[in-house]
Amino acid sequence: MNTTHVGQRTEQAAIEAINLCKSFRTPVVAGGKFAGVRSLFSREYKVKEAVQDIGFTVKSGEFVGYIGPNGAGKSTTIKMLTGILHPSSGSVRLAGVDPHTDRRRCASKIGVVFGQRSQLWWDLPVKDSYDILAHMYGVSDKDKNRRLDEFAGLLDLNEFWDTPVRKLSLGQRMRADIAAAMLHDPELLFLDEPTIGLDVNAKRNIRGFLKVLNEQFGKTILLTTHDMDDIEQLCRRVMVIGGGRLTFDGTTEELRRKIGLPTQIKVTYRDGYRLPEERLLSIHVVELGEHTLTVGVNRQKTRTMDILRELGHWGEIDDVEMHEPDFEEIIRQVYM
Repeated sequence: MNTTHVGQRTEQAAIEAINLCKSFRTPVVAGGKFAGVRSLFSREYKVKEAVQDIGFTVKSGEFVGYIGPNGAGKSTTIKMLTGILHPSSGSVRLAGVDPHTDRRRCASKIGVVFGQRSQLWWDLPVKDSYDILAHMYGVSDKDKNRRLDEFAGLLDLNEFWDTPVRKLSLGQRMRADIAAAMLHDPELLFLDEPTIGLDVNAKRNIRGFLKVLNEQFGKTILLTTHDMDDIEQLCRRVMVIGGGRLTFDGTTEELRRKIGLPTQIKVTYRDGYRLPEERLLSIHVVELGEHTLTVGVNRQKTRTMDILRELGHWGEIDDVEMHEPDFEEIIRQVYM
């Protein structure tokens, strides 16, 4: 796994989160008579630790998934990384720049897309929003037109070029927002739930574009999502947050191995089979049919050839199908 742990600085780091913590104070509502009057003179607060001592490094060109259940601290982390929220403690560096003390310089290095919010002007045609954003970021007309030509081909922007943003479908708006985030050619792209609520075709279009940005343009991407297909299809590395703490950081394959969910093997026998009284402890029967049976096995504990050899003793094998655990189930086990 190609990562750098907290405390190890590297010139190649695109994102450095160092011991990030974020807490929020909310007033406790008093009860009883004269509660409003008492609150004028003294007020109690409760403190919620949204993010606790999170640290990680993302190298240039990585595509990283950042996942966790609702309320785990994903969006809070993204907002600290992009300079929207100040951490209670800890620090952030984006390509060596602190987003909280050098906001203007940092803004030129990052693009941000929040699935629930748009950076486009609601009543203006899409193309007018791009003109305004290009002016804000100091992008020349030549560079703006060249980039929009590239994006239009990849995202089919021309179909709603002159349409006011308020009339776009959710999928169209998301494509327009991602193009807007990339208009100034940032090094880093932060995506918070970019495929939420989208249909299958819209998701496919956005995933294809993100792959191009990462693989062909070399953009570093940090993605938060609840759609596990996004993670499995796009990300080579995944980080899991739970209760405000980072609980896993590694590849999707390492996550599979950590959970240890069984692989299912469906075996078809030519002339039926006979279950032995004694068999490998790592094999458990899931489903029985007349000529087929499905077993669950932990391939981290027993070699595949040993499993197939054992199953061959039960009858003459005609066909074998292997199914890895569904990634959605893997993530569910992580959240538990």
